[in-house]
Amino acid sequence: MRRADRLFQIVQLIRGRRLTTAAFLARRLEVSQRTVYRDVADLQRQGVPIEGEAGIGYRLGAGFELPPLMFTQDEARALVAAARLAQSWLDAGMAGDVEGALGKILSVLPPAARASAESLALYAPPVFLDEAARQRLQTLREAVQSRHKLRLDYRDLQDAPSQRTVRPLGCFYWGQVWTLAAWCELRGDFRSFRIDRIDAAQVLDERFADEPGKTLAELLRRLRERRPPPSQRADKLLNQ
Repeated sequence: MRRADRLFQIVQLIRGRRLTTAAFLARRLEVSQRTVYRDVADLQRQGVPIEGEAGIGYRLGAGFELPPLMFTQDEARALVAAARLAQSWLDAGMAGDVEGALGKILSVLPPAARASAESLALYAPPVFLDEAARQRLQTLREAVQSRHKLRLDYRDLQDAPSQRTVRPLGCFYWGQVWTLAAWCELRGDFRSFRIDRIDAAQVLDERFADEPGKTLAELLRRLRERRPPPSQRADKLLNQ
């Protein structure tokens, strides 16, 4: 990679993250950290407002803009592939947003790149979610974003019904089913609920704030600490 290209990539990588370490940049660019330190210092001398320092991390100062990027044909095809796959797995609201975003990207590509991307022979028929599950996924996803509590009518794998009030923390796709990760007030602990086993989901007026021990970060920390084999971890979550 030419040095000019590397400097440009450094700016792109830094502006795409809240905080970017030299170690991360070195891995992505396949250079030494010493080279990263030198390149960042050169960019700073040229007036690029990179804030931070070696050993901590870097970020771009407010107000710095670059010209719009142009995608290569391979990048454009990758975006089309990702969008087609995502539209099969997402709820109708977000799938529509994906289609709109992809249309905007394709509209600014050169004709050859656009034709190459649109002719990609990779498709994902919408067989994963029925319409009711798609609508429920959208309800749950929006509750996660707005931080509203939910009341769920739920059936476990033995079809035993229960009603739960939960703090929705995130929606997870496991290749066959979607699950809602939540803090369950009935159990006083984290639980995962298969979306295809939720009979009804009511968004409550009550909102919730992060509390120690009840956050998504805490749930992910616990999962990392337990660290069973991936297949066992997925089975446990899907069978609750």
